[in-house]
Amino acid sequence: MRSIKINIIPKENGVIMKNSINVISSEVPKERTRNLIVVKNSKVRFFGSLSSPQNDYLLGVLLLLFFFVVSFSFAQQSKEFTASGLKAMGGPNNPKVEIAWNRYYDSKQLYEIMKRIEKAYPNLVKVSSMGKSVEGKDMWQMTISNFKNGNPDEKPAMYIDGNIHSNEVQGAEVVLYTAWYVTELYDEVEWIKDLLDEKTLYIVPTINPDARDYFIYKPNNMHSPRSGMAKRDDDGDGEFNEDGYDDLDGDGNIVFMRIKDPNGRFKIDPTDPRLMIQANADEKGEYTLLGWEGIDNDGDGQVNEDNPGFYDPNRDWGWNWAPRYVQYGSDRYPFTQPENQSIRNFFLSHSNIAAAQSFHNYGGMILRGPGSKSDEGTYSRQDIQTYDFLGQLGEEQLPGYKYMIIWKDLYTVYGGEIEWFYGGRGILSFTNELWSEFDYFRRAKDSTRDVSQQDIYRFDKIMLFNEGVVPWKKYQHPQYGEIEIGGIKKAWTRTAPSFMIEDMCHRNMAFSLFHLYHTPKVSVDSIIVKNLSGGLKEVTAIISNERVIPTHTFQDEKNKITRPDWISLQGGKVLTGGVLENRFLGITKEQKNNPERLNVENIPGMGSVAVRWIVSGGNSFTVKVDSEKGGKAEKAINN
Repeated sequence: MRSIKINIIPKENGVIMKNSINVISSEVPKERTRNLIVVKNSKVRFFGSLSSPQNDYLLGVLLLLFFFVVSFSFAQQSKEFTASGLKAMGGPNNPKVEIAWNRYYDSKQLYEIMKRIEKAYPNLVKVSSMGKSVEGKDMWQMTISNFKNGNPDEKPAMYIDGNIHSNEVQGAEVVLYTAWYVTELYDEVEWIKDLLDEKTLYIVPTINPDARDYFIYKPNNMHSPRSGMAKRDDDGDGEFNEDGYDDLDGDGNIVFMRIKDPNGRFKIDPTDPRLMIQANADEKGEYTLLGWEGIDNDGDGQVNEDNPGFYDPNRDWGWNWAPRYVQYGSDRYPFTQPENQSIRNFFLSHSNIAAAQSFHNYGGMILRGPGSKSDEGTYSRQDIQTYDFLGQLGEEQLPGYKYMIIWKDLYTVYGGEIEWFYGGRGILSFTNELWSEFDYFRRAKDSTRDVSQQDIYRFDKIMLFNEGVVPWKKYQHPQYGEIEIGGIKKAWTRTAPSFMIEDMCHRNMAFSLFHLYHTPKVSVDSIIVKNLSGGLKEVTAIISNERVIPTHTFQDEKNKITRPDWISLQGGKVLTGGVLENRFLGITKEQKNNPERLNVENIPGMGSVAVRWIVSGGNSFTVKVDSEKGGKAEKAINN
């Protein structure tokens, strides 16, 4: 509990209390401070003399403070979790940081949780801002690694973010759950401990904090606003955001409007009166659907045509970008938005990032690029094999999710985030579309998008007890006259319901952690010293990569995005050296400049390279490996 210090300042007819944190308010002259009350750690302490005309006031204040502290203490105790007697597998039993994973948090609450984790695990977590949003909010980022075991920025790393689209909120919870889980389990699960000893996680729960809060606190439907919050004139009338949705009944949800119409094409579903279905081709309907709740606010004959935004932050990236007439949602030029600029700059300054993951919703998909058919040639056969390994592992970890190619299995995307991660930075990256259609009734489907509206309404009825749908009710619309409004609430269908959030978080976290695990891990396997004539020695070293992902993807190596891996020899005087193109036949590609530090273009996944030097003198030799994406390793030998 924070300490509160209260200065009691005498007045003619009473007292004035000024609150400050940890220090006495500097605006109060010291000579006017009669007494001091300190509330700290649920205790009230009084410093000063009660022999003054203000006794009655001071005693009253003391009693009020005592009542406040006791009430607050009981309130805090009522929020505490009961300790567990039997640990369930797959989670901490009595965590230092207790978090409820059955709800969604705004950007401030996310930050508070991040700081709680940092406070509990200062040797594993550092929270910092990677930049500012359009509205000036910090983009809070967590660096997670064992700081006592090396510089986290020199270890193989994975970047994970969520919530690029404002209505796709649960990505932030999946990302933050990952941070919470690995820190809580660090001392309990050896696999997690080894992971954070060797690797680094860069975690950004929400990269669109402005619009996340707008979605949570403003009237929206499940699809809005999707954009960021920079102002745009969507209807070309010279005004910004002047005709957005209108919450006609004030319930915080934007649902549908319908009007009775004997020539309409919709009718009430006979199995569920809350659901509208299309009339058969040979029958008349009863209603016309008017769209989402709204009014023609600017008198242009259109309703809801200029909402906040609109641009799509996931069409703003500098790889295979296209202008708006080709790609709807793209903005003025690549990296228009400050949020995306901050992420770009973070990647450019962290060349140790070897893997990336972004969480969206919905549909139960594990997506990789390319986003368009025209970009197919960027993805090499070698890198696709690695993608396939990870994607197929994800299908096993995530029942109901399918490993898919964006342009081929979903739709065409130009200027997408993960396409820039791979195309622009050579980093293997995925987008997971959270909340699978399979999750409704856990029934196998032929595709991820063939759950019917009847299924959704049925789930709401028998699992959510009708909480997810606003029943139809009459409303006198200022322009349409008598209409009815009703439909699915904003927090339903795209977001997992409360009791399914933690399962979604854990399974998707597991997919990310295995991706991190398979980032490169270099080691010096062996050093062989052979005596030659004339006092010379031949030193051969085998350098291995113990994981599936290479130190340089083909895209990275081809475009020289990341510097080569460095393999150096200490001991003796190096006369010549090079990489063994065929170590069994002794065929060496000589490096004529600076042979004591050899440049190696790539150490393949689950593979090795061999290097050789000719040296004069020396009896002890040390081979060092320095790979930006594979980490560092060394080994010594005495001849």
